[in-house]
Amino acid sequence: QVQMVESGGGLAQAGHSLRVSCLASGLTFSKFTVGWFRQAPGKEREFVGGIAWTSGVSYYADSVKGRFTISRHNANNTIDLQMNNLKPEDTAVYYCAASPGPGLAGRSSSEYSYWGQGTPVTVSS
Repeated sequence: QVQMVESGGGLAQAGHSLRVSCLASGLTFSKFTVGWFRQAPGKEREFVGGIAWTSGVSYYADSVKGRFTISRHNANNTIDLQMNNLKPEDTAVYYCAASPGPGLAGRSSSEYSYWGQGTPVTVSS
């Protein structure tokens, strides 16, 4: 079955960097999107960015554009979220999710069928 497993994250100071990774297994679809979402305490889950597995095209929420980068590594089925110039408002649990199908999935969590368990990121000021 499909499994999405996040790793990395942790604690960082504002202005510093962290990387979280997602290991995707069991995805037998030829085309899919992997998205990153986050949920801060007391807030709704929000879209961070996504990448089309086949083309490598990525897109980001305005709040992280220019600071976060998503990359995929076909050899080991991992998707990295590199977070630079972190801000305290980036503190959240970060989730990766997969959306099967052609094209690039949107920013709504409802478009994603498979989710990881999340990994916490805390940014101190």
